[in-house]
Order: sequence, then structure tokens, then C-alpha cells
Amino acid sequence: MRRLFLLGVYFTMTPLFIFSLIFYQLFLLHQHSNVSGKVLGASTQKVDYQAIPERSSTTEIMFTASEARVDVLKQFLARYESPLQDYSEYIVEVSDKYNLDYRLLPAIAMQESTLCKKAPAGSYNCWGFGIYGGKVTRFESFDQAIEAIARTLSQNYHAQGLIEPVDIMSRYTPSNTGEWAENVSYVMDRISASL
Repeated sequence: MRRLFLLGVYFTMTPLFIFSLIFYQLFLLHQHSNVSGKVLGASTQKVDYQAIPERSSTTEIMFTASEARVDVLKQFLARYESPLQDYSEYIVEVSDKYNLDYRLLPAIAMQESTLCKKAPAGSYNCWGFGIYGGKVTRFESFDQAIEAIARTLSQNYHAQGLIEPVDIMSRYTPSNTGEWAENVSYVMDRISASL
């Protein structure tokens, strides 16, 4: 008899409890819709949001990305105590100007002269550019060398579809069997791993 009574109470009270919860939730939902937008007398005007950021935000992002590349390159060159460290910003700037990967010039300099440590004295030529036999191409400064080599890579290599180190190697150092391109690619990967 007691079990029958408890079952009756259970089957009567459970639906009432569930309906009470549903009505309470509806009450809270109604209260929330009446209150939203009326905080401390604020008006309920519709607010428009802009999905696309303004041009100035895009420029800031690009500037930040450029700064990041400069910092990464500066740290990389500092690790090897390269004199090119002070030219990190210029290397990125010139690479952008000629639509080159900013890592290409430092990677070639690493391959050709261990980042200027084994370059011909007073030549400012860390890239092995125009150096063969007894001939040494000399520049008056690192600025001039960076500009000339970037321009040459853009006009005489990239413009002909020679973009990847393995393609550049076929003309830059044609007698090489592949080690040059592997080393340049490896250094480029090491630079980008710092990002």
C-alpha cells in the first residue's frame, strides 16, 4: 500500500514539477527580452557593425608583419655574428621591392660566405656574386651589394621562372650538383622557423 501511494505521488508531482520549470524558464526569457537594451536608461537603437576593417587596420597588420620579419632576420644574423645584422631592415625592404622572399639573400650569403665571414676582403660581396677564378665583383657597401643582387635575382632569375633555390642554382652556380640548393633551402627554413 505504501508503494502504491509513493508511485501515485511520484507520477503526480513529477509532471507538475516539469511544467513549473518550463513556465519559470519562459518567465525568465520574457524578463530578459524586456530588460535587454534598457540598462541605466540606455536607448535600444540598432547598432551597425562593420564586417571588413578599414584600410588603416590592414596597413597596421602589414607593418607588424614586416617588423616581425626584420626582428626574426636580425636575431638569425646576430646568432652568427654577421655584419649583415645591421642591414636586416634593408634586406626585408629591398626583398619586398623586388618581390623576393626576404630569406633568400641571407640564405645565399650563408651558403657562399658563412654570412660574410669568408667574403673577399673589402668586397662587400657575401653572395659569391660574380666571383670565379681570379675575378671578384666588388661593391662599395653592403647597401649597394644588397640592392644589386636583389635586382639581379628579380630580373635575371625570377622573371624567367627561376624562383626556388634548386632552379636558381642552375644559373647561379651551374657546376653544383645540388648541395647548394639544399643548403640554401635549409637556411631559409631555419629563418622561417624563428617566426
